[in-house]
Amino acid sequence: MAEFSGVAQWMETLAEASLIVGFISMVIVIIDIFSGHRQKMWIMEIVWPVTMLYSGPLGLWAYYKTGRMSRNGSNQNEKKEKPFWISTGIGATHCGSGCALGDITAEWLFFFVPVALFGRAIFATWVLDFILAFLFGIAFQYFTIKPMRNLSVKEGIIAALKADTLSLTAWQIGMYGWMAVVVFLIIGHEIVKTDPFFWFMMQIAMLFGFMTSYPVNWWLLKKGVKEKM
Repeated sequence: MAEFSGVAQWMETLAEASLIVGFISMVIVIIDIFSGHRQKMWIMEIVWPVTMLYSGPLGLWAYYKTGRMSRNGSNQNEKKEKPFWISTGIGATHCGSGCALGDITAEWLFFFVPVALFGRAIFATWVLDFILAFLFGIAFQYFTIKPMRNLSVKEGIIAALKADTLSLTAWQIGMYGWMAVVVFLIIGHEIVKTDPFFWFMMQIAMLFGFMTSYPVNWWLLKKGVKEKM
């Protein structure tokens, strides 16, 4: 970030603050869940904390407003059906948490074992990002749909593929789009992964992923391909 003299310091400070806030938000949700507010579906006990890493206070608001369970295991707002737009948002974050885990894993793998594609490390990372995000995403969807529909293993995998492939692809498009703008248009070069600025940009990229996957999740829920959560 040294080449951004004048804005580097405030940008680094903002990046560090955003990452700290995301981490604190994740810890708050984990503590809340395991202090008696357990989720009905165990997979959501991974989804909500991971979501906090990139959404911070916005994610915390969503968790306490729509996702927090009471101590007897029921949703605080269970008596009234969630508005469809909220169910869509939860569906998108469910997909996004798998994407986030896949992306984080891929980024660090290529940090320790650098690989390039077409002369660019970012292109190789995107390929592995998608593969790992796909695997995590399908696993998350499988452990949601299979018990909800009482499916066999094979049926659960097929249903997960149908439910998450389009959603996950839409999420990755939004994420890749933002990172491409940052790397090729704003910065002009790839960013070192040990720089907080990189992960700050990834936080923003995840929010773009949420926006591009939201309409796809809306359609999938309307068609009954995905389950409301």
